[in-house]
Amino acid sequence: MPNVGKSTLFNCVSSGKAQSANFPFCTIDPNVGSTNVPDKRLEVLTEICQPKRTIPATVEIVDIAGLVKGASRGEGLGNQFLANIRETDAILHVLRCFDDANIVHVDGSVDPVRDKEVVDAELQIKDLETVENRIKKVEKQATTGGDKDARKLLNLLLRYREVLSAGRNCREVVPENAEEEQMAKDLYLLTNKPVLYVCNVDEASAAKGNAYVEAVRAAVAGENAGILVIAARTEAEIAEIEDYEDRRMFLEEMGLEESGVVRLIQSAYHLLGLRTFFTAGADECRAWTIVAGDKAPRAAGVIHTDFERGFIRAEVIKYEDFVRYKTEAAVRAAGKMAIEGKDYVVQDGDIVHFLFNV
Repeated sequence: MPNVGKSTLFNCVSSGKAQSANFPFCTIDPNVGSTNVPDKRLEVLTEICQPKRTIPATVEIVDIAGLVKGASRGEGLGNQFLANIRETDAILHVLRCFDDANIVHVDGSVDPVRDKEVVDAELQIKDLETVENRIKKVEKQATTGGDKDARKLLNLLLRYREVLSAGRNCREVVPENAEEEQMAKDLYLLTNKPVLYVCNVDEASAAKGNAYVEAVRAAVAGENAGILVIAARTEAEIAEIEDYEDRRMFLEEMGLEESGVVRLIQSAYHLLGLRTFFTAGADECRAWTIVAGDKAPRAAGVIHTDFERGFIRAEVIKYEDFVRYKTEAAVRAAGKMAIEGKDYVVQDGDIVHFLFNV
């Protein structure tokens, strides 16, 4: 919703600079920022290898206008808002969990569970509209045309209609197989996207949360969604501290091990089902992004399509072994390097050297 701290948070986590002000719809056009994914493993590899350059993984964050009741009918910036969400892979839903008489709330009072339900309802209405339209298109093909694919799609659409009509989200419908999973992705339903609820609290509640956060926890208990507690205004102050030691002391005083921004970026990365493997050497230490479950050829293709096309094998070192033995030669001598083929599922943290021939 408007005035919950989205743009303040966006400015903390991204290289973009969004306007942030105490009035609704301060943000109109979406702000897009790319941010590095903090990873201590990459820092350690850099210390060991002393490469010419280090390249972290990145995620793209989009800050969009706040949504109000009636957005599905075009209220506020409704249709524009919904179109911007449709293009993303996951949703970070920022909820206002702080009291401040100086910051306007569009509904006149602070109630994060109500706010969540308002947004959910608008997304559900839009999804129901999408589902109904698709049902009209495929129903005839499925029932009278004998189209097997149309019948499978119709079966999925009817299950979506059932949960949406009951005021629930499409995330509750679990695809029965890989084919249904692909059909689900192709529908681009708003309430089918993975979601992380970001509870924006005051500084005093940054470490342990507050009653508002507990109410949100109870409300989303059955959703299979993540919750992150963060104090956006305080994070903005932390972002201004350049000295590492000063920043660490500031966090300690607040009872935090690391900043909320770091936790937010890492949570968003995992929310997308993403994992990291590394290449490490004297020229470059680099974090590469893959989807959980990707096999070695697909991971090789992230580096270059030729690597996937001409894949021969992968030489894999576990991160812990590289840290212990310090060099590839020492790892090999210790018998800790594994030779893997096309069916190897690359694990988070693997250090991989691909051999290929095109």
